[in-house]
Amino acid sequence: MRDRIASALKEAMKSKDATRTSTLRLVMATLKDRDIAARGDGEDAPGEDEAEALAILAKMIKQREDSIRAYEEGGRLELAAREQQEIDVIREFLPQPLTQQEVDAAVAAAIAETEAESIKDMGRVIGMLKERHPGQMDFSKVGAQVKAALG
Repeated sequence: MRDRIASALKEAMKSKDATRTSTLRLVMATLKDRDIAARGDGEDAPGEDEAEALAILAKMIKQREDSIRAYEEGGRLELAAREQQEIDVIREFLPQPLTQQEVDAAVAAAIAETEAESIKDMGRVIGMLKERHPGQMDFSKVGAQVKAALG
């Protein structure tokens, strides 16, 4: 994935696409910061875990979605539009989101596999879903769905 991002950054620089270039530089810097933090924590082979990279990208999108809501509430639509453009660039590197039916099936499978019976087991179910489907579903919505299924 990092190679795809690096090559997309080169193309954006060649085409002089400022928004795309700055967004991809930010993505690369965020991933590099994670590598440095992992090295400081004594972890082996930073940058090898694609699931972790996907989780970082999903977090970046979530941050921008929160910013869009704040900008729209404040009447700063031009800033909200810029955040949306950044989201569009980041989403190119995430797997295709699951449909609602696929999410329902994944939740049911995770509940069955973890043998979850009550709300106390919610963390195990969400953990399994995050491991299997990073960047493919909105975990705030899925959390409510899991809670309803276990409650």
